[in-house]
Amino acid sequence: MAKTAPEQKAVTSVTPATPAAASQFDFHVYGPRNLSSTTWRDLLRSSWKNANYRRMVIACFIQGVYLLELDRQENRDERTGGALAPQWWRPFKYRLAELLIDERDGSIYGAVLEWDRQAALSDLIPIRPAGAPAAVVALRGTLLRGATFRRDVTDDLRFLAWDSLKGSVRFAGALQALRAAAARHGAGSVCVGGHSLGAGFALQVGKALAKERVFVECHVFNPPSVSLAMSLKGFAESAGELWGRVRSWIPYAGGGGGGESEEAKSAAAAATLARTGSTMGKWLPHLYINTNDYICCYYNDASSGTATVAAGGGSGSGKAAVRGSGGVARMMVAAKGPSKFLDAHGLNQWWADDVELQVALNHSKLIDRQLRSLYAAPPAAAS
Repeated sequence: MAKTAPEQKAVTSVTPATPAAASQFDFHVYGPRNLSSTTWRDLLRSSWKNANYRRMVIACFIQGVYLLELDRQENRDERTGGALAPQWWRPFKYRLAELLIDERDGSIYGAVLEWDRQAALSDLIPIRPAGAPAAVVALRGTLLRGATFRRDVTDDLRFLAWDSLKGSVRFAGALQALRAAAARHGAGSVCVGGHSLGAGFALQVGKALAKERVFVECHVFNPPSVSLAMSLKGFAESAGELWGRVRSWIPYAGGGGGGESEEAKSAAAAATLARTGSTMGKWLPHLYINTNDYICCYYNDASSGTATVAAGGGSGSGKAAVRGSGGVARMMVAAKGPSKFLDAHGLNQWWADDVELQVALNHSKLIDRQLRSLYAAPPAAAS
């Protein structure tokens, strides 16, 4: 797995080999067939309130970031009309506000897209439709081509080894951009989204801000779920749980204080949950998983028993929740989608008109681990 995961995570929806092949990624050719552009009608009934529309548009924004980097590599300039990337956000009345650039190799790994007031006014849209974010921070996944190859794979290996991307300069850049957008527009008007490796960054920078009690909307597509660190941590947790059971069978010879200590710990934990209860539902990452993609399928692994899945994604009901330790996440699973791995990991399935989604209701072991630190009690101060 360690040898293949980075390469397979790099399979994205945009890998044109030559400029001649780039036309296939024109928005009107490769993009969603029945996804309407933003018009004045959205002032009366906003499309952004529909969960499916929201998912599809944010996936298009992320596709635009892939194309920003490919436009750079192919020297396609927006001023001459050759750039492909702008087609993926302009129909929805957004503009490129900031590029997230890795200064080590000059590659573009993300972008900040903001509501384009001037473009909206030209189409008789005086205000931003209800539910439309003021800004979206979009992050791409791995591209195994050009100068960005080395940096992308380095972060793939970083996640594979440590289950974390915090040491990456791209993590710092994405977090800074997201924090600035939240400060400028208000956290409730900002989204962060990513695909594959970019989904890993989006999830972790969103979580980092949530620890600061800044809650931004988070959409992650095919987030990486397999790492050596996570596997070792799972082994350690299982061993610790087993030891706890064995210890409970052994008579305690040190007097009654031991039992009282355990009860005190339980009471303290309950009190902590009560204190954090008012914030437990504020950060709700939306995960989009295809179980045929083994890079992200571990998210759908239940911690006990069999995962329970209920239909309902077709109506846009993304509000069913997957509960972890003290937190809530929303997870949509592709019930009828690509079954081959390379297609199951692609971004384009998430804006496809014929994708059938189900709301996953299982208790996710991986979400439990990731949200546990977010809502855990702070360490007691040393006396």
